[in-house]
Amino acid sequence: MDLKNINIDTEEWIKLAIDYGLKVVAAIVIWVVGSWIIKKLLKGTKKVMAKSNYEESLQKFLLNLVYWGLKILLIITLLGTLGMPTTSFAAILAAAGLAIGMALQGSLGNFAGGVLIMIFKPFKIGDLIEAQGEIGMVKEIEIFTTKLTGLSNKEIIIPNGALSNGNIVNYTTEGTRRVDLVFGVSYDADIKQSKEVLMNVLTSHPNVLKEPAPAVTVLELADSSVNFAVRPWCKTENYWNVYFDVTENTKEALDAAGIEIPYPHQVEIQKKG
Repeated sequence: MDLKNINIDTEEWIKLAIDYGLKVVAAIVIWVVGSWIIKKLLKGTKKVMAKSNYEESLQKFLLNLVYWGLKILLIITLLGTLGMPTTSFAAILAAAGLAIGMALQGSLGNFAGGVLIMIFKPFKIGDLIEAQGEIGMVKEIEIFTTKLTGLSNKEIIIPNGALSNGNIVNYTTEGTRRVDLVFGVSYDADIKQSKEVLMNVLTSHPNVLKEPAPAVTVLELADSSVNFAVRPWCKTENYWNVYFDVTENTKEALDAAGIEIPYPHQVEIQKKG
């Protein structure tokens, strides 16, 4: 037995154990300190988002995104500390991220749109909006889609990518809406009397606001009628109530005043043979 070789092997093993042991200790320290820093960063980020009134779903998603991003960075640092090659590992992650990004282009666009909606808040849950050719009450704002309840109680799901890139009309923001109606009367009717009848219909309705004041004006002299623009204002939630009530009450009021509402006429021309 060669004692000299045994001593050399033992020394190498001891040296290797010490070197690797120091790396393990350093890795443990980095893990503990890194985890503590991540925890503090997440706590601070959560406070900032809470002060900025971020949506709860957006807060959770962004916190998870930050958490896993920092965790992956910490793991790569640990692997480097233990002497493992991290360049190839980082390249694999980059390639995987690119592949996932290419496969999920539409979803990423919807995600980006959802983030923009939650940050800039063009509408909130409960608002009545018109977007992408649809009108409805905002029921739920998610990361990828926004759900509306349509006027006939149907559920409408709109991708956030299209929603954030298109025009959005928010009927709730201002708190009041103008109801735009048009009524026609016969050319034989007195204009002043007709305006008084129409204005009385508006001022007698409990949901029509005094300010802004309702208006009745001559809109156009049409082929068979004098058309009036009837413009009452109401609270947003009373819009359809005012719309239908004023339409019905106007017909009754004009009939009671003896003012004719003209209807389309057809003229038949016959050739003599």
